[in-house]
Amino acid sequence: ETGSCCIAQLACCCGSAGCSLCCDCCPRIRQSLSTRFMYALYFILVVVLCCIMMSTTVAHKMKEHIPFFEDMCKGIKAGDTCEKLVGYSAVYRVCFGMACFFFIFCLLTLKINNSKSCRAHIHNGFWFFKLLLLGAMCSGAFFIPDQDTFLNAWRYVGAVGGFLFIGIQLLLLVEFAHKWNKNWTAGTASNKLWYASLALVTLIMYSIATGGLVLMAVFYTQKDGCMENKILLGVNGGLCLLISLVAISPCVQNRQPHSGLLQSGVISCYVTYLTFSALSSKPAEVVLDEHGKNVTICVPDFGQDLYRDENLVTILGTSLLIGCILYSCLTSTTRSSSDALQGRYAAPELEVSSFPFPPGLPLCFTDTEEQQQGKEGPRVIYDEKKGTVYIYSYFHFVFFLASLYVMMTVTNWFNYESANIESFFSGSWSIFWVKMASCWICVLLYLCTLVAPLCCPTREFSV
Repeated sequence: ETGSCCIAQLACCCGSAGCSLCCDCCPRIRQSLSTRFMYALYFILVVVLCCIMMSTTVAHKMKEHIPFFEDMCKGIKAGDTCEKLVGYSAVYRVCFGMACFFFIFCLLTLKINNSKSCRAHIHNGFWFFKLLLLGAMCSGAFFIPDQDTFLNAWRYVGAVGGFLFIGIQLLLLVEFAHKWNKNWTAGTASNKLWYASLALVTLIMYSIATGGLVLMAVFYTQKDGCMENKILLGVNGGLCLLISLVAISPCVQNRQPHSGLLQSGVISCYVTYLTFSALSSKPAEVVLDEHGKNVTICVPDFGQDLYRDENLVTILGTSLLIGCILYSCLTSTTRSSSDALQGRYAAPELEVSSFPFPPGLPLCFTDTEEQQQGKEGPRVIYDEKKGTVYIYSYFHFVFFLASLYVMMTVTNWFNYESANIESFFSGSWSIFWVKMASCWICVLLYLCTLVAPLCCPTREFSV
């Protein structure tokens, strides 16, 4: 058993075979899922490397504990203290290599319809050689001539790609809200209990949004001062009210009978989350009290003690950042997400009354007939013989954009020169305004889906 497992993993690393979970207690895994898992693992490795490069703590620890550290740095021509391997410029180079890696595979996998072609075998296997290629591309970026010109030009490319990645997530969120409401509304034709489910979930959504805004008004504002926070909370709360009124207005209902408060509740919850995230990312305001001591205002009192443990905040924040980006990548690379971005939706009569979990990322595995027949066979289920579960090129394109988003986020967007991972979670104006802009763009996109049918009555809209 151990020998066959080693042979299978060797075929996975050096051949076109799919990767499996090499453990008797582990379930069989689908090839489409194992492939995405491996690419995600490569992505995580590079992101962790970028976070290490941006950490001043790690740099100091390495200098203290690694023997002959300075001699080693001079030997690899990375500077006296390896300064070329740390900081924002090093992250730019590494992310350039990762972005090129995913972009090459995006071009390589264009118009693949099944897993039998030669290009599909390359996409689904040869993981050892891909790891070598990724490492070579990330390392090779350090030898690009005229580094100053490269870094300046690559920064603008990264900003465009980062904003495009955010835009895709916002578009898919709006599509998710519409699809959820349409699915559950379709269920009311056969079971009236779906009306109760719609009402309950809508009530929960608005309770979360309202409660969140109230709590932020309590903890992020004070009677005197904090005017910016008060204005932003008022504006974003007003936007939530606006989209709710527009969603149920008679003119919108006439053109879009499926429009309702569930969609606006989902968007309101996301607006509340982004508002909280933006206020948490805002640099702290320090004033002098009546005793002449520095006092931080416009932030919760209980949060000040947490931020004193810098390492804890850095580790937790970095883990959450990686998790959120990875979840966004995987949920936005399904075939239905790709179709939604291209304006292709299932016909209303084909909609199923269910919660719209992203297809291709099942919560549990069910045994199909083909899988039942292979119970005693290989630990990999080849589920793409007749057709691909997801669009390979689109999958790589999303990870290409995610590479740029990681590059800009870890280097603090436009405040890159003074950026480090330890201060990343203590506040930054760049991150604050990126999150607030994302919040307003999300509202604008949702309003467009409501108002567009009114502005263009002769055109058919699918949402």
